[in-house]
Amino acid sequence: MYDTSKQSFKKFVQRRKNTAGSTILKVFRGRAMILGIDVGGTHTDAVVIDQGSIVKKAKVVTDPSNLLLCLTSAVDEILDNAIVSRLERIVLSTTLSTNAIVQNKIDRVGLMVVSGPGLSAEPLMKMFGDIRFLAGYINHRGKEMAPIETAEAKREADGFLSAGIKHFGLIGKFSTRNPRHETALKETIGERAAHVTLGHSVSGHLNFPRRVATTYLNEAIFDLYQDFAKQVLDFAKRRGINIPIYIMKADGGVLEISQSLELPVQTILSGPAASVMGIIATAECNADAVGLDIGGTTTDIALFADGVPLLERFGVTIQGKKTLIRGLRTRSVGIGGDSVVRIENGQIVIGPNREGPAAALGGPFPTPTDAMIVLGMTKLGDAKKAEDALVPIAESLDSDVRGAAQMIFTETCQKIASAVIELLNEVNNMPVYTIHEMLTNKTIAPRVVCVVGGPAREMAPEITRLLKKMLDNDNLKARIPLDYEIVNAIGAALARTTAELTIIADTEQRMLTVAEEGLQMPIPSNFTLEDAIKTAKERLTERMLKSDGSIRQPEIEVVEAHQFNLVDEFYTLGKNIRVKVQIKPGSIASVKGQT
Repeated sequence: MYDTSKQSFKKFVQRRKNTAGSTILKVFRGRAMILGIDVGGTHTDAVVIDQGSIVKKAKVVTDPSNLLLCLTSAVDEILDNAIVSRLERIVLSTTLSTNAIVQNKIDRVGLMVVSGPGLSAEPLMKMFGDIRFLAGYINHRGKEMAPIETAEAKREADGFLSAGIKHFGLIGKFSTRNPRHETALKETIGERAAHVTLGHSVSGHLNFPRRVATTYLNEAIFDLYQDFAKQVLDFAKRRGINIPIYIMKADGGVLEISQSLELPVQTILSGPAASVMGIIATAECNADAVGLDIGGTTTDIALFADGVPLLERFGVTIQGKKTLIRGLRTRSVGIGGDSVVRIENGQIVIGPNREGPAAALGGPFPTPTDAMIVLGMTKLGDAKKAEDALVPIAESLDSDVRGAAQMIFTETCQKIASAVIELLNEVNNMPVYTIHEMLTNKTIAPRVVCVVGGPAREMAPEITRLLKKMLDNDNLKARIPLDYEIVNAIGAALARTTAELTIIADTEQRMLTVAEEGLQMPIPSNFTLEDAIKTAKERLTERMLKSDGSIRQPEIEVVEAHQFNLVDEFYTLGKNIRVKVQIKPGSIASVKGQT
C-alpha cells in the first residue's frame, strides 16, 4: 500500500534537510567529456564533447530492425580506450518508443478503470478496446466513498489473462490523491501479469482521460523498451563503460536510463526534443525563432519565444492519444531529404513515405536529395544515378531533368515553409506556454530560422526566402549552426536532468500526498501553501541528488501553487493545497564547433 509514516512533519522536514546537506557531490560545469547519441529514423549520430568542444563525431545509417547495432556502430567509430577512460556522461535520444506506437508494434494492454460517477465511458471505450470499468469510487479529496469489489476485479483480470493479455494498466480517477484502489487491484492480479502500470505513477496531474492514455502507452511499450535499455546497459558493461547513462525525455530533459525502466512512456518524442536542445546549445538565439530539423524521413518544427522553446501545456499527443507526458511543442511533417518523389495527376507529390536512401546512393526512388545533387548543391553519391532517377519525373512534367530537379527542390521547401506557417497560426491563436512560463498576449513573430539536419545548408536559404514572403518580413534571417548535421546528438549530450513532483495537502484530514509516488504522510492542521512549496522543493531536490550526483543545486521552479477552502455549510473545515514543482529543462553548456 502507501507509506503512512508516523513521524511528525517537523521531523520529516528536518531529516530531508540533513540528508541533502550531507550529500557529497561532484560539480558539472560543462567541462567534462560527454558522449551524445541520437538514434534517428534515417541516421544514428554520435558526438564526443570535451570541455565544450566537439572532438569526434560519427554518422551511420539506421537499421530500424536493429537499433542497438546502429548505436554500437556509431559509438565504435569514435570511442577508443583513452576516451572511454575520461567519459563522465553518456546521453541517448531514440525513436524507439515513438516508432513502436506510430507503427502499432506494441503489446495489448488490459485497462482496469475505477472512474466513479460523472464520466461517460463511451469515449474511452472507443479509443481502447481492452478496457473494463469497475465498481468503486474515491472522491476528489482522496476519500473512499465506495470500495472496489474484489470478485469483479478478479473476474475481469482472469478474462484478460485468458485472452493472452499480460500487461495491465490500473487507473482510478482521483488516484493521485489516494492510490488505494490501484494498489488493491494490483494485489488482486498478483504475479500473473507480466507487468502493471498504476495510473498515479505516470503524472501528478488530475486529467483522467489523459491519465488513462498515458498509462496505456507506458504498458504497451514496456517490454520493447526494457529489451532496448538492458541491451544498452549490457553493451556499456562489455565496453568497460562504468558511468551514468541517460535517456532523453519529451520535455528536453534527461533521465538516468535505469530509472526510466518503469516509465518508458517519458521517452516518446525523444528525437524532436533532442533537436530543440541542440539548437539551444549551438545556435545562440535569444529572439523569437523557428527551429527546423530536416532529416531523411521527416522535418521536425519547433518554435521559440525569445529563444525559449514552447511547451505542450497539458501533455504531448501521439497517434491521437492525448497524454500527460510533459513535452516540448514540436510538429513532425512527413517530408525529408529521402522522401519518395512521384507524379500524381500531373503534380509533384513528395513524401510522406521514405523507401530507402536517395537513388544516387542506391535507393529505389527519386528523392529531394537527388534533386539537390542534380542542381549541384551537394556532391553526395552518384550524380548519374540521380539524373536517371529524375528522367521519368521530368518527362511527366514536360521538362528537362534540371528543370524537374528545381521544381522538386522548390516544392520540398514550400511544403516545409507552409507547415511552419500552419504551426505559427495555430500557436498564435491560443495562450503561449514556454518551458518556463505562460506568456500573456504573446505573439510569436520569428526573426530567425535555425536550420539543422543533413540538408540544412542547401535548404535553409530557400525556406527562409519563402518564409520572408509568407510572413511579409524581409528581416528574417537564416542561421545554420556549425556541426548542423549532428545537432540532435549535441542536444542529447548537453541536456539537463529534469523531473517534476506534485504535492497535495488536505489540512482537514491532516494528510499530505506526493502524487507521483503514492506516498502519504501526516501534516499539522496549520500547514500552509508556503509549507507545501518548501516541502515540494526539498523532496524534489533530494530525488535529483540521488538520481544525478553531478548536480550541485537543481534549478527548481513552481509550476502550480493554489489552495481552496473546504467548507461545510458556513464553517471552514480546512484547506486543500496543490503544488507542482519542476527542474527547468535546459542545456548545461553551449558548444564550440569542430574545426
